[in-house]
This record gives sequence, C-alpha cells and structure tokens, in this order.
Amino acid sequence: MLILRKCSSSREHSFILFLFISAFVIGAQSVPVPDSNCYALDNSSRLVDFSSWIGHPFEYDGKEFDLVVRFCKDVETRGQAGYVDFGRFDPLSYFVSSSGNFDFVQGFYHGDLSNCEQSYDKLGRTAQVNIVCGNCGAERCKGGLGCICSVTQDSTCRVTVELAIPCEKPGPRVFKGFTVGLHPRSWEVIYNGMTQFGFDKPRREFSFKTEQTHLTLYMTGIASLSTLVGKPIIKVFPENGLDVKIAGSSLTGNHPTTLSPSTLVLDWNCEKSRRTPYEVNVTIPVDGYDPVQFFLTKLCEYNQGNEGGSAKGWAIFGVFSCVFLVASMLFCCGGFIYKTRVERVVIFNPFLIL
Repeated sequence: MLILRKCSSSREHSFILFLFISAFVIGAQSVPVPDSNCYALDNSSRLVDFSSWIGHPFEYDGKEFDLVVRFCKDVETRGQAGYVDFGRFDPLSYFVSSSGNFDFVQGFYHGDLSNCEQSYDKLGRTAQVNIVCGNCGAERCKGGLGCICSVTQDSTCRVTVELAIPCEKPGPRVFKGFTVGLHPRSWEVIYNGMTQFGFDKPRREFSFKTEQTHLTLYMTGIASLSTLVGKPIIKVFPENGLDVKIAGSSLTGNHPTTLSPSTLVLDWNCEKSRRTPYEVNVTIPVDGYDPVQFFLTKLCEYNQGNEGGSAKGWAIFGVFSCVFLVASMLFCCGGFIYKTRVERVVIFNPFLIL
C-alpha cells in the first residue's frame, strides 16, 4: 500500500512539473533587440527603450553659448561664432546605466575637430550626457518632456550635460552577456541576452533548408552567472510532420562560458512536406531573469523519413560499395597468387602434366 502511494505521489509530481514547464514555454516571450540603438539596460538589467525619444531637442540658454541636445542624435553649441558640433550618437556610441547619482550616461563622439586635432584618440569634440529619471533636484522642469539641468565645459573640446527626463518604464530583465550563435564565437541568434532580428519570430526568409538535417547552436555567457542557465526546452508547431531530436552539452548540465561554450544539437527530419516552414520555439530558462527565447524555422519541401531518407540510402549504398570493392580486390589478388604458384609448380616439375 505504501509503495502504491509513493508511485501515485511520484506520478502527480511529474504531472505537475510537466504542466509547469508547458505553461512556462507557452507563456514565455522573447526579448527582441529594439528597432533602434537608442536603448540601455538599467542597474537591474532591465531593458529601457528610448526609441520614441530619438531626435527630441533639449535646449539650454547659457551666458557664453547656448547648447542643444538632440536625444540619441547629437550635441551642439550655438553662439556668435555659429554652430559647433560636440559629437554624434551612432550605433557604436556609449549608452549605459550609471552607478553614481545618475541613471544613465550617453556618450557623443567625433564632433568638430577645430582646435581639437591634437587629442590622443582623434575623436574631435565630445560630450557626455548624464541622464536623471525625474527632475533637476528640487527644481521641476517646465513642460512634460524634461529639461537640461546644467552644462559644464570641461575643456575646449568637451562638455558635460546633466539632463532630466521622465524615463520610459523598464521592460523585461535581460540576461546580459549571454549569446547564441551558429559558431562558438558568433551571436547571430542571441546577443547580450536579446533575440536578434530574424529569430525573434518565425520568418520564412531565415528558414533552414530541407537538406540540412543537423544544426548545432553554441551558447556563451559570463562565467560567474553561468550556473543560472537552465536546460533548453523546445516546442514544435505543428506538432506532427517534423521529427526533432535534441542533444548537446547544454542538456547534460554543462554551463555556458566564454571560454567553454555549451552546445544544443538539433537533428530534424521532414516526415511530411509542407508549403509553410515548421516552427521550432527554443526557450532557455534563466533563474532570476526573463527567459531567453528564439524561433527557428525549417523548410520541408519533400519527405525525408525518420532518419534522413535519401541521405541515409546513399550512405548505405556507399558502405556496401566500399565492402564490395575491397572484397573484389582481395579475390583478384588471391586468384593471381594462386595462379602464379600453380604455374611455377608446372615449370619445375613438367612430369605433373602427364
């Protein structure tokens, strides 16, 4: 009786675990990289997207010069001498969270070179914008889109700006430093914890071909946080028609690091042809963070069977051909040796002919 209760309890536990994993996979959503480069991760690794702020001007009236910050665009001063460019914001610019009295820091580089040609980094005039989510201390900004609190000219070639704005609501918590790629040192699928374009949702133009029956994905991450990464979970849609088997070190407890990537190997074969690609949803749970999720699509233009169809047939044909070739060579060599020995015996003993 006790054994039956233990079995029943074990089954209930497994069923509850199955329901939990299923709900986790269905309810999980990918964290796609924003459409623009105007975003940052706050101190808690949550994504804050400022794409709607791109180009918004913030003006500051100073005694010596006026300054304008065009959000995620550029910084320039305006005076009697005209406009002076203090840097531009580009895809490689600096936009990170701050550990001091500010929430974010933006960097603007490659401004006007006039009288700044001797800088060691050849970046011309530069600007640093320290962003505060809220107001300028006790003072409130006029209007609802923020204002410049102060401007400090550190040198002829550099200014520091304090900007107060009502920051966007933080989004999902991103697992920074995590990558997934088709090579141990690439990140086509996931970069810095965010799903890249082409894998954020099913896209036919990014589908893998029918004849590609094997796919290996490589995962890397920060070594000190690698133990937070769980085992990948896959979901195929539609459920029937594409046979998918997974393997790799990521399923055996090998945690991904930069020096030692873990792998996820997919063996997928088309059991049923289909006009539209099959969708494979891969979810990687991360303890304390939003899960990493991406989509793989597979074209099935013809049936391959359970083990690769025609590819397996050709492999078997090749093996049998090799065996037949080796056997033929051995038979020919044996016959030649036998014939040579018989002829020698006849030559040295001609009476054997009688």
